[in-house]
This record gives sequence, C-alpha cells and structure tokens, in this order.
Amino acid sequence: MVVPMAAPKVNTNVAAKPRATASKPFTAVEAASFFERLKARTPEPRTELEYLNPYTLLVAVVLSAQATDKGVNKATAPLFKVADTPQKMVALGLERLTEYIKSIGLFRTKAKNVIALSQALLRDHAGEVPRSREALEALPGVGRKTANVVLNCAFGMETMAVDTHIFRVANRTGLACGKTPLAVELALEKIVPAPYRRDAHHWLILHGRYVCVARKPRCAVCPVADLCRFPDKTP
Repeated sequence: MVVPMAAPKVNTNVAAKPRATASKPFTAVEAASFFERLKARTPEPRTELEYLNPYTLLVAVVLSAQATDKGVNKATAPLFKVADTPQKMVALGLERLTEYIKSIGLFRTKAKNVIALSQALLRDHAGEVPRSREALEALPGVGRKTANVVLNCAFGMETMAVDTHIFRVANRTGLACGKTPLAVELALEKIVPAPYRRDAHHWLILHGRYVCVARKPRCAVCPVADLCRFPDKTP
C-alpha cells in the first residue's frame, strides 16, 4: 500500500494452514443452530470501527490493516471531525493527514493511500463510495476484505469479510474449512443460512476476538462448543 508503488491487496491465493479441519461437514441444521446461538449473545452486531458515513467507514477499514480497531478509532475521532468527505480529505492534504494517523502502524503508506483513494472517488465516482466490489477494489489500498466490509456495513450486502479471526474460527470449528481467505469466504457463502448472512461475519469476528481466541480458545464458555469439530478443546 504505497504510492507510487502498487498497494498490496489481501492475497486470497496464498495457501495457509488452518488450525483444525472438520471430521465431517456441518449440516444445515447445525449451521442454523451455530448462528442462532451467536445471535442470541449479540442480537444486533456491528463493526467496532467508528465511522460517520460510507466514506469514513472506507477510510477506517483501510487504516485498520495490521492495526487494532481501538487504535484506529482513537486516531480517526479527531480526523473525521475535520475530514469526513473525499473533498475535505484532499483539502486536508497528505502532511496534515499523516499527523492525525501517526499512531497507527504503516501510517505513511496508509496516508498516501487515503489521499489517493479520495482523489479517485472524486475523479471517478463523483465523490461517492461505489457499491460494487470491483469498483472498490480498484481504489488504492483496497483489497477484497476491505471491499466486503464496506459493502456489508455501509450498504447492507450479504458479504463475508474474512479476516484472521474469521479464518481461524471457520477452520477451527469446521464450519467452513479452507486454505485461503477466499476459499473460506466461498465456503461460508454456501453454509451460512439465509437469515444470518448479513450479520454472519460480525458474529464470527466477535466470536474469534473474545471467545475462540488464537492461542487458547475459551471452550468452557463457548456457546457452540458442542457443535465445534475442534479436537483439542480447552477445559
């Protein structure tokens, strides 16, 4: 994600080892129960990134790469007070934007991308955030995962934004196994029941962030432990 060099996209073709694979696929009934239980814990999930409109959401997601939502929110709270549209961001300029986000990892590269994508929105989309994955991915610093987050959170589309949490949970539980983020995304699209598709990626992220954590999953308090295929459950 540098200018003038090409920004790195989320690589959906590089193989990665899942933590565990399913002994048998989830049935439709099991998948429905899985998400019904997650929904019961968080009936109306939403991204933990703070934003004001589709544009600020796009900027926040771009800034969140290799950074925590909490850290991004701390930086964007004052930023979005002065620049909540592409026009205002371009007027703010690279140097001043860099000062706002310097607490975030890779802030120089990200600042260049935010200015460049803002210019592209003004040039190609009349300042509006496009509602197609292809158009979003054509913007500097925007990969498939970022595009899916924006389409889902800003426009209510049933997309699966596979981050590290979802990749881990999907493979560990056996819900949607795959060696790449794209493989997991496509598997989720097949197994997630229709009533849960819009919010599925939020539930999976929250589950991975607070229960099915990376080093030692909290199986004792997991609401879907009996459905999970993970063989090494913790007490």
